[in-house]
Amino acid sequence: MEILIINIRLLAGAREVSPLLRGAALAELPGLSDAYLLIEHGSIADYGSMHELAIKLPVLPNNIVDANNGIVFPSWCDSHTHMVFAASREDEFIKKLQGASYDDIAAGGGGILNSARCLNATSEETLYALAAARLQHLALAGTGAVEIKSGYGLSVEGEFKMLRVIKKLRDNSNVLIRSTFLAAHAYPQEFRDDHEGYLRLIIEDMLPVIARENLADYIDVFCEHGFFSAAETDRICKAGIATGLKPKLHVNQLNSIGGIEAGIKNNALSLDHLETLTAHEVQLLARFNGCATLLPTAAFFLRMAYQPARSLIEAGAAVTLASDYNPGSSPSGNMNFVAALSCIQMKMLPEEVINAGTINGAYAMGVEQETGSISIGKTANIILTKPVPSLAYLFYAFGECHIQKVMLKGEWIS
Repeated sequence: MEILIINIRLLAGAREVSPLLRGAALAELPGLSDAYLLIEHGSIADYGSMHELAIKLPVLPNNIVDANNGIVFPSWCDSHTHMVFAASREDEFIKKLQGASYDDIAAGGGGILNSARCLNATSEETLYALAAARLQHLALAGTGAVEIKSGYGLSVEGEFKMLRVIKKLRDNSNVLIRSTFLAAHAYPQEFRDDHEGYLRLIIEDMLPVIARENLADYIDVFCEHGFFSAAETDRICKAGIATGLKPKLHVNQLNSIGGIEAGIKNNALSLDHLETLTAHEVQLLARFNGCATLLPTAAFFLRMAYQPARSLIEAGAAVTLASDYNPGSSPSGNMNFVAALSCIQMKMLPEEVINAGTINGAYAMGVEQETGSISIGKTANIILTKPVPSLAYLFYAFGECHIQKVMLKGEWIS
């Protein structure tokens, strides 16, 4: 089926080539004013200025959508989420308001261990239904590609259950999904004093099955004090690589303990969080081949200092934005708020946040050949906004819903 979108005020992110963007290039958002966009069989077939339309398309398709001067840009690529979970954790939210820290809650059996208990007590069918509803909500907010992690199982069956749910979501949704194995999210209570036993469980019992059944694309580790050391992270990364899983890592959220070096050493696809960075680590990330993924809504929710986005961009790092959607520290997957927060609190430009959350986000989950830009041949995953005064208004007026329509795989969703 052909769909022609006409009278687009600005077609943003239109690219013939789609490189990973670094430094000053992150602020370059190519686009066309007063444009049209042609979709054929779920893919982007053509685009151009309205004054060229009669020449380039002398015979118009039957299905024509008038954008009414709305802006069109690529759908969000959210490269870091934990959106498969069994229950919310607003009780911990109250404890945080009363002064408890992230570490206090974790030490009391809350946090990740709380989510693991709930998940292991929940059926796979219920878990899928909950996750599918969340995924639909994210799609309506403009997310067209999402990475989803395991990590709330912390047991052989719990982790496999999560990965099967992610696989089912992938098979049944128009959202482009990538799966990450994160059993190294925390040490289960029974392995609190037996780290070696849990590492062997991950490496010897879980990884071979995941590889055989093709249950994950990537491997992740939460490298942090009280969780997994840099040496343990390195060991898990190497075991994952040996089974075909490339690393995407949680590093430097609360402390700097060598996670960045471990990720670079293992050729990670992305290094995520980065709230706590030294000047030396900023320079390491500037030379890093992968993505430096910032999760500002986690910093917002935990009332932490925001990531030094401007320092990273000016140093030449490939900055990416993602939601960190999870029940404990970022209970929202709305990438529109992520983008606005990045402008307001991290002083990123509107063009930078769109690039960081689209084409760079696609690179951070390995789908840059399929989505992330308005490019001929790529999947037609787009956001059509309501009429707005400017691109900047989308993030300036952060409390409003600016989306008119969302298209995934060439189909308008509802």
